[in-house]
Amino acid sequence: MTDAPRTGKEQPRSRPVKSGAEQPILPGFYPDPTVCRVGEDFYLANSSFEYFPAVPIWHSKDLLNWSQLGHALTRRTQFRDGFPWPSSGIYAPTLRHHDSRFWLVTTNISDFDSGQILVSTSDPAGPWSDPVFIPAARGIDPDLCWDGDTCFLSWRTLDPGAEHGLLQARLDTATGQLIGSPYPIWQGSGLHGPEGPHLYHIGEYWYLLLAEGGTERGHVVTAARAPHPWGPFEPCPRNPIFTHRSLGLSVQNTGHADLVQTPAGEWAAVYLGTRPRGFTPGFHVLGRETFIAGVTWEDGWPQFDEHRYDVPVPCTDFVDDFTAPELHGRWIAPYAEPETIADHVGTSGLVLPPVREGATGLLCTRVRDHEWTAEAVIEDGGLFSVRLDDRHWYGVHLENGTVRAEAQVGDLHQQLGARLVTQGELVLRIESLPPIPHPNTYGHGGPDDILLSVDDSEGRHDLARIDGRYLSTEVATGFTGRMLAIGSGATSARVRSVSYRAGIG
Repeated sequence: MTDAPRTGKEQPRSRPVKSGAEQPILPGFYPDPTVCRVGEDFYLANSSFEYFPAVPIWHSKDLLNWSQLGHALTRRTQFRDGFPWPSSGIYAPTLRHHDSRFWLVTTNISDFDSGQILVSTSDPAGPWSDPVFIPAARGIDPDLCWDGDTCFLSWRTLDPGAEHGLLQARLDTATGQLIGSPYPIWQGSGLHGPEGPHLYHIGEYWYLLLAEGGTERGHVVTAARAPHPWGPFEPCPRNPIFTHRSLGLSVQNTGHADLVQTPAGEWAAVYLGTRPRGFTPGFHVLGRETFIAGVTWEDGWPQFDEHRYDVPVPCTDFVDDFTAPELHGRWIAPYAEPETIADHVGTSGLVLPPVREGATGLLCTRVRDHEWTAEAVIEDGGLFSVRLDDRHWYGVHLENGTVRAEAQVGDLHQQLGARLVTQGELVLRIESLPPIPHPNTYGHGGPDDILLSVDDSEGRHDLARIDGRYLSTEVATGFTGRMLAIGSGATSARVRSVSYRAGIG
């Protein structure tokens, strides 16, 4: 499997520019960003939860335009247990560069007893090393920093009965052993869920950034500083230093920030946010996305300037005909390796064998826009769907000469429309459209409508139009976002191509 964008056909389009306060630098399900700089180059990583390969790695020259280099976790030997359920797997990482080497530390929440996972490489495109496990540091959101040759690991403990939530210890990076007993550091400003620590040596102080308030509407960034990495920490008198809570802005849930200095000496921060739509409480469907803000310093404290950058809207269009010898890096799989799902990649397209009992058998790619059109050209059989998790998806399913529009919402599975078709290639289509206002309601409650259709020898046939709110985090819960998925069923599927285009039509 290749992660660099060398397969498939990217479709060039004009790129409008929007304020960084509204436009993510990485739209779609790319949460928990962490960033570092080496010379003129910036590198960024995200959490990935149940999807594999895990932890996408990005490169940029300007903090605004990003290209994916690969993934940090690409082999089963890099973690002990798999990702067995939605929103399990790999949680927030920290990416750093020290002593001519890239270091990434993260958590597999599905294997809590292994503690943290530490991998490293000289080339961020990979391959990354086999893991060093840190079993004595049980918890989430690990952070790495160095004071000279001494490495400090900070993390949020989740051990029941733990007196303190945020702990720190010196770390032997070669063995994963903690040097001395863990000790508490700053526990935050008093809000719910202090987590996501990141520690920096800037000037005469060590600055500690935290995420607080939970990763929902109350999310905030807080800061403290100390003369040493271990404290004692003085909280910023203006905490929280960044938040959108209780503000009527198009981007919400802002937090989990990481600082980086540019070659010119300026500072910036990447952070996560969501873009909810629809009537109250608002529904975000793309997951938590990565945004950027400028950072200035006032009285020795960081201050966010989310309007500093004009962010180009990334071109998210693609056409993949699966003729390359390896799958494009955009394709990932829940709970499994993509190579175990795709039986063949070559001139005849992609063949997916019948799904094994207890498996999803899906290849997925992130939905990255609010309005979009996606098509899959298939024959024989197969499922083309948009999903948030195993229990929340809409799809178009070809089986035994019939195309069915199906919806799974929690425990309810329903067939919404069907059409008999002749043998041969068919186009299964999914579109995200602006919602149609309903009478006797305050507008339309949902974020969009999902239209499911099929093209056969007689033309286009719309099968179902469904309220999109049921494929939102506010309904389904969890930490991920919408994915396009191709899969088989009781019979094998042959997929000739998949295309995705931002916008309608």
